[in-house]
Amino acid sequence: MHANTGDKLLMHGRTVGQHDRFAEVVEVLGQNGTPPYRVRFEDDGHEALMSPGPDTVVVPGTSRA
Repeated sequence: MHANTGDKLLMHGRTVGQHDRFAEVVEVLGQNGTPPYRVRFEDDGHEALMSPGPDTVVVPGTSRA
């Protein structure tokens, strides 16, 4: 997986009733766009450090850093 600052991560819900979540990549900590990423979740604004799993896809953003 490769992402840039400003991209969004779409994490698909894995169980019935669990909604998809979006998080914006605010910092790329790996080399050449690889995880881990510091992200800000859209639904509640909290930030976390994450290495996305196979249920996550990158949605390209408009800003590049």
